[in-house]
Amino acid sequence: MIDVERTMVVAAPLDDVVAYLEDFAHTVEWDPGTVRCVRLGDGPVAVGSTWRNTSRFRGRETELLYRLATRRRARLVFVGENGTVTATDDMVFDTLSESVTRLTYRASLRFKGLARLAEPFLRAEFGRLADATAARLPAALAAHLS
Repeated sequence: MIDVERTMVVAAPLDDVVAYLEDFAHTVEWDPGTVRCVRLGDGPVAVGSTWRNTSRFRGRETELLYRLATRRRARLVFVGENGTVTATDDMVFDTLSESVTRLTYRASLRFKGLARLAEPFLRAEFGRLADATAARLPAALAAHLS
């Protein structure tokens, strides 16, 4: 399993940050690996909502079906899956002030079958992707809220 964690401080109230991130379709704006992400179904985003996420990694595209597994005021958990991997994106939010929120973002990848053999070779690359996400997410959020 590969685990990465990054902490970011964003200049926005907690509820605004959660409202933006709970729609996983916004990953195209802040996740450098996401090529497209489309919500399946309609209505308000709620636990059980799903998205089809297409990402590019190491020159190849892969598709995962993500669902919102946990939705609390200060925590979101998304679980994505395909035949090769289960990905968990766990976001925890803390209010630092009325207009500043700390986001702790943990991503875990659990590879299946023979794909598990590639884990040691992919750790550093997923770390770099996490760094790029942490650099991009606050700016994407600021642009969305302005």
